[in-house]
Formats: sequence, structure tokens, C-alpha cells
Amino acid sequence: MLISGYYGFGNLGDEALLEVIVERLRRDFPAASIEVLSATPQRTAAAYRVDATPRWDWRAVRTAIGRADVVLSGGGGLLQNETSLRSLLYYAAVVREAIRTGRKAMIFAQSIGPLDFWGRWVVRGFCKGLDRATVRDERSLRLLKHLLPDAPVERTADPVFLYDRPAPRDDLAADGLGPESGAYAVISVRKVASFRDGIPVLARAVDRLAERHNVRAAFLPLGGAPDAALSTDVIRACSSAPVLLPECSLEKTAAILQGARFAIGMRLHALVLAARFAVPFLAVPYDPKVAALCEDLDYPLPPLWIPGRPRPSDGAIDELVDRLVSERERLTAALAARLPVVQAAAERNFEVLGELLGDE
Repeated sequence: MLISGYYGFGNLGDEALLEVIVERLRRDFPAASIEVLSATPQRTAAAYRVDATPRWDWRAVRTAIGRADVVLSGGGGLLQNETSLRSLLYYAAVVREAIRTGRKAMIFAQSIGPLDFWGRWVVRGFCKGLDRATVRDERSLRLLKHLLPDAPVERTADPVFLYDRPAPRDDLAADGLGPESGAYAVISVRKVASFRDGIPVLARAVDRLAERHNVRAAFLPLGGAPDAALSTDVIRACSSAPVLLPECSLEKTAAILQGARFAIGMRLHALVLAARFAVPFLAVPYDPKVAALCEDLDYPLPPLWIPGRPRPSDGAIDELVDRLVSERERLTAALAARLPVVQAAAERNFEVLGELLGDE
């Protein structure tokens, strides 16, 4: 099996996807060999005990596609041109080459879009002949069915909902987050075009948690140094004293989120892990995939702020933070009740792959 995705760049959300995907593939298809297209193939090979091919060496990529029985495009948000048309062309070209050479090709646990006119043209043309597709939300299902009406497309859920190996909570004591350290909220930010407009919104929410509810904030950079820099910008705008955590492993990140009282998140997988451990959150949906996650979870609270829209009033921010705290038990119960549904949907990604591999 060959896996194509945003792997080897050090983004914790995508690395979490790869870890869960590889683990489940080994469980369900123990005889299969696994190869990954990676920006840092040696690191990926060592971390996940897989074969890895440099993603930018197109000759090596074509060779890897040629020796694969099935090519998985995903998981993640690959087929979109909000980032760039070049990025979309790369991921779509991998799918196109798999189809052209007679490999089985599957879009795997993806969010589709945003796509402009040219983006839709690329997906429609390059992915024609796709064998199977699973997508993470209803919006992606409708879009891909429209673009590829002949492809079997099924709505599932993000594989990271299946993650189940957080580090022991005692390991967090050195970061001031151990069981004896009191309530804390995890804050995850990500750079977007209008991020500056959101700094006072996030700072207000963090200060409200600290000063009114005695819940301190811990900023967790899932995207490496850029997220840490943006976190620092918010921390400087706070009147309370949030902490900036260092980059850490998936196991430790999961343990930090599992132990949190609340979360405020822009990064999709910060919210996926929060939901996985039934931690109530406020979302900042910078991308449709974040809004779609909240919709699929039937999450009762509105977003804290939507990038690109006017900043909410201080009173509105305070009211929403107060709701997060006062409704904590109800929100926790709602997330816990929804979890078996989304985990079953996440497992469905691998069941669909098994059906594809069983096709003659």
C-alpha cells in the first residue's frame, strides 16, 4: 500500500493521522507492506517502521505507485486549492498516476475543498476513474459526489478519533499540568490571513477563564514554531499569565488534552482529540473542515470567532466563555455520547479499504 499525504513536515495533526492509519493497516492487513510519500523519508521510515519515498522526486513517486496494489490519498485536507493550486495539482497527480497505471486508487478520510473553478476542474479531471472514496464530513460528501458522480463515495470520520494511547498524566507534572496543578485549558492557534483580528478575541477568552473561573491557559503549538510564535502574540495581549508549552509527541499532546478542563482550538486535530476525550471546547473555524467537525459532532456551542468576520463584543465573548464553564457537564456528556458514532465511522475507512482490496 502506498500512502500519499502531508507527511514528514512535522505537523502534529497530520503525523497523528499517519500513526493511526499505519497502526490500523497493520492490524487489519498484517501481510501488507506499507510505503509513505514523505518530505523527510528517513525520519518517517524510522518513526513508523515503514518504507518511505521522497515526495518531491517524481520519478521515485511513479516507481512507488507502480509497485503498489493500492494507492491511498489521505487522510487530511489534500484536495483543496485554498493553500495553493500547486498543492492540489500534486495530490491529484498522484491519484491520476495510480488510475492511469491500473492501480487501485482510494481517496481516504479526506476533507474536500475549498475548491474554486480551476480546483473543481482539477479534481473532476484527475480523479475520474477513482475506485473508492471516504470523506470526513457531509459537506465533502456532497462536493465530491457532485464532482465525481460515478465514484463510490462514503462519509466516514477522521481516523484520529480512534487514537487511544495518551501518555500517563504523571508525565505532565514537569510542565505544571499534573493532577495536583489545578484546572487548565488548552489553546491551539494557527496562522490565517485575519489572525491579527482574532488576537484580542482569544486574549479576552483566556483572561475570562483565568480571572472569572480560575482556569489557566496552556498554549500548545501543534504546528511547530509558527504556532508557537502566534501563541506568543496572544499571550502578550493577555492580562492573565498563560503558559506556552514546548512542542511534544503525539502521546504527550493527547495526555495534555485528555487532562484539560476545556480547549479553545483553531487546529482541527486539537479539536478532534478534545472531542475524543470528551473535553468541552470553543472552536475557531478558520476552515470549513473545522465548522464541519462541529456540525458532525452536533456540538451545542457556537464558535468563539470566525476568521474574516467582525470581532464579537467583549460581552459576547464573556457570555460564551461563561456558558462553556457552566455547561461543562452537559457538553462532556454530549461529546461522550457522540464518540461511539464517530469512532464507528472512523473504523469504516478501513472497512471500505478492505472491500476494495477484496474486489476482483
